[in-house]
Amino acid sequence: MDSERKKKRYMRLCQQIKELLNKPGDRQARMATVIAVLHHKVDYFFWTGFYTLRSGELMVGPYQGPVACQVLARHKGVCWTAVNHCQTVIVEDVHLFPDHIACDSRSRSEIVVPLFDASGVLYGVLDVDSTAVRSFDEIDREWLEKIVRMIDPPQETALSMIL
Repeated sequence: MDSERKKKRYMRLCQQIKELLNKPGDRQARMATVIAVLHHKVDYFFWTGFYTLRSGELMVGPYQGPVACQVLARHKGVCWTAVNHCQTVIVEDVHLFPDHIACDSRSRSEIVVPLFDASGVLYGVLDVDSTAVRSFDEIDREWLEKIVRMIDPPQETALSMIL
């Protein structure tokens, strides 16, 4: 898919997600809504979900796709790399990534975006896998980072949404 077409798709997705999240709901409901939209609207997303930090573990949250690993081995794999560095990680070929955690051997590339609450505290990650190598790029990073910020918007943004 060319860059302009991809950007336009993400713009439409952002608008749809914004409208859906404008309704009442807690974090879990917002996460489930984001996953449903992304997974069903982006054809190269094979597994789409969240892992959240609970008692020092990364545990699966709302997701769509094949069965997931329920708890990820500590400090291994792409998700923990994103958590430990507090930044998005794009992996062109997961089979070449050190300590990759293979929940499904069909996954070939991955993007993991950290989740921060309204106070800036990291509480988990958005994890998206594809069955093709090199599926994710800077356009995916930019737009997925915008989308996850809608789950727990900063307080001033949350207030402006209500008014």
